[in-house]
Amino acid sequence: MDGVWVFIGADSVIFAILFLTFMQDRHADAAVFEASRQTLNADLGGLDTLILLTSSWLVALAVQAVKRDELNRAPRYLLGGVLTGLMFVASKSTEYGQKFAVGITPATDPFYMWYFTLTGIHLAHVLLGTGLLTFAWRRSRQRRFDSGNRAVLECVASFWHLVDLLWIVLFPLLYLMRMAS
Repeated sequence: MDGVWVFIGADSVIFAILFLTFMQDRHADAAVFEASRQTLNADLGGLDTLILLTSSWLVALAVQAVKRDELNRAPRYLLGGVLTGLMFVASKSTEYGQKFAVGITPATDPFYMWYFTLTGIHLAHVLLGTGLLTFAWRRSRQRRFDSGNRAVLECVASFWHLVDLLWIVLFPLLYLMRMAS
């Protein structure tokens, strides 16, 4: 379990550096960043937030079910976590497709370079996390977890909550924060 926390801590530091660098670039080119920010679909970003919050809630319910030895509930909650992870991937893919369809790419401007970089790295985390949740779901169906043997599940859940936390920062940072004129 300690290795997972080291990874989560290191990943958090890397994202903090990326967020700070984004803010510096945003301050240096406020007009471009604000104009590009306004082209994002905040409703879709809000839906993504709801999807990930729901997913983290389901994963937390799975951990609680295992702690209480309610082993028939955990697979259902984990499957819900997997499916909501896949919903996020579909939503983000749709958003990327909309941007590419109108000619917006990472080369469009500095904002979009950051947008695709930050959301792309986050999307890679979602894909990894969804894979880990699938692994945990399969093991839970085999009743490999119980109140005395849940370390792997808790490691997967901790990583998934990091993925959620990162999005909770990314959503307002990219979609909502307006630059004052």
